[in-house]
Amino acid sequence: MPTFRHVPASAGLALVVVLALAGCGRTGDAHGARLPDPVGSWAVESLTTDGRTLHAPESAHLDIGRNQVKGNYGCNGFTAVAAFAGTSAVTVMPGASTTMACADMEFETAFAKLFQGELAIDRGPDRLTLKTADGSTIAMTSAPAVTDAPLTTTEWTVESLVSGGTAASVPAEAAGKARFTIAPDFTVSGVLGCNRFSAKATVDGSTVTFGPLTSTRMACEGAVGELERTLTELFGSGPLTAKTEGRTLTLTAADGKGLTAKASSAAE
Repeated sequence: MPTFRHVPASAGLALVVVLALAGCGRTGDAHGARLPDPVGSWAVESLTTDGRTLHAPESAHLDIGRNQVKGNYGCNGFTAVAAFAGTSAVTVMPGASTTMACADMEFETAFAKLFQGELAIDRGPDRLTLKTADGSTIAMTSAPAVTDAPLTTTEWTVESLVSGGTAASVPAEAAGKARFTIAPDFTVSGVLGCNRFSAKATVDGSTVTFGPLTSTRMACEGAVGELERTLTELFGSGPLTAKTEGRTLTLTAADGKGLTAKASSAAE
């Protein structure tokens, strides 16, 4: 026969209070999962706006800091100032952005329109959703760590030309025509637009200096020819500051002119 032990009323009340406090102290959902801090790196999955869902390009992301945000709309990079109201809301003030003509401008334009002003924050395990006053959303998931592509052994395809703080995509007829690879012994080979070239590079920390270029001598006209002349001038201008972020390489000269290039994937 079971034995029941008497528990004083005061002890029972204390137990209820302890359990209630323990429940209030949890950060997470009903299963006790920890909810993420909005500050961090997030991969954008989709937008919902005007009754439609727009799926994000692979490179769309946000790197959210305590006061500043850096991100990519899918092709164009941007910065913004962020002011948080705890973890429930953030006010975003757009800053600078590049102005390249990109393949999915519908998504980029919608993203830029939504990611500004006061946004409500909805947190879930490994997920973050930003909501506008009219109910439009930016859905994100925790971004995996991205390994920078190596400067050497990678085939780089020139995507845009930089002048000061502005980047402009290469003309459509020249897209994908200029590419180069720096071998482990710092021998450079590639295509300037229509002519193949080779050179010897010197790498010193984050600085790359191209030696004299040797190239074929085909006559290159139009946008391809103009791109080739610009790259020839850039490579011969002296030391270039090299910066890799993920699969993107930026080479910048002392006068602010330069290029951005994308690393080829195994599928390419």
